[in-house]
Amino acid sequence: MKRLSSLKRKQDRLIGMAHPQEARTAEPERMLGLAMRRGAMGRCPNCGEARLFTGYLKVKDHCPNCGEAFHHHRADDGPAYVTILIVSHIAVAVMLSVYTIYRPSSEVMIAIFLGGSLVASLILLPIIKGAFVGLQWAKRMHGFGQGGEDRPNEP
Repeated sequence: MKRLSSLKRKQDRLIGMAHPQEARTAEPERMLGLAMRRGAMGRCPNCGEARLFTGYLKVKDHCPNCGEAFHHHRADDGPAYVTILIVSHIAVAVMLSVYTIYRPSSEVMIAIFLGGSLVASLILLPIIKGAFVGLQWAKRMHGFGQGGEDRPNEP
């Protein structure tokens, strides 16, 4: 047992010597689930207090409460793809069930499921985009870590 603990101490010292920069600049772990949940609720992933969006999908440049910068996020098309994936899977399952049970006309099916898919997509899109921003913040992606900037300001 003593031998294991002394080996562990030696290993820690060697790792510290091999990577002194890593040892000094280690940042605290950010909780992924909490950050994504806060983002999905439309709140700042860091403090959870201030609103994340200025409009329907426009992310604020920074949090007015804690000052965390959001201008370098890169959610891009990811939230739209995930929204389409979720809505289409649910719509197809419900569509098949409704058709086999009730046998409505094609016009009724198109009207109901087109409107339902549109409403579901509009509801889910800001939720999923907020979760994407929370994921990027928690994983320190795209400039969220160590104050790095990897995206130029847009004109």
